[in-house]
Amino acid sequence: MYVKDHMTLDPITIDPDVTLLKALEIMGKNHFHRLPVVKDGRLVGLITEGLVNENSGKENTSLSIYELNYLLSRTYAKDIMITDVRTVSPDAWIEDAAEIMLQNEINVLPVVDGDKKVVGIITEKDLFKAFLKLTGYRKQGTRFVIKVEDKPGEFAKICKLFADNDANLENIGVYHSKVRGVETVVRATGEVSVEKMTEVLKDAGFEVVNVWQTKAEDAVK
Repeated sequence: MYVKDHMTLDPITIDPDVTLLKALEIMGKNHFHRLPVVKDGRLVGLITEGLVNENSGKENTSLSIYELNYLLSRTYAKDIMITDVRTVSPDAWIEDAAEIMLQNEINVLPVVDGDKKVVGIITEKDLFKAFLKLTGYRKQGTRFVIKVEDKPGEFAKICKLFADNDANLENIGVYHSKVRGVETVVRATGEVSVEKMTEVLKDAGFEVVNVWQTKAEDAVK
């Protein structure tokens, strides 16, 4: 799963010469906390709501709203922007984006190409959506949690058992638990009988830990 498949295209950006007053207005209107600063299509910096507050005298309670607005209208994005901006390539894996965010304690990354042109933006929320898509969460079908041995061929056996019973596996994930060992979660679609499939898996030596169904009327489109 690539960043380019989950990023927001044509993100809202600002010019280095935009005032902080205007930048705050854009953030507030769009419910943003950060804005990429772009010049001639290329990323040159990033400003955040926190940076604006730090550099506007907003924490100085002795200033009136008029004085604050005056300061904000006389200070520009280029004066306070971060120039060492963490970015990600559109061809990077979403795991790469998640790792960069995690290591740098940030929740948004400008997506830039080889020429430093901003082609999109990816947020923590986008990663959550990608994760849900990857797992098939709240998609129609039946999810089985199956305990497996950590050895070659186990997943092939599971896939064959479902195929032999006219079930299509649309999502499959693996989790290594220190307590429970290796578990796989599969989402099966088709005419799946929970009772029959559970029995088939047990007869093949697999432990079915949990099963739950998402009906069509409860599924997320």
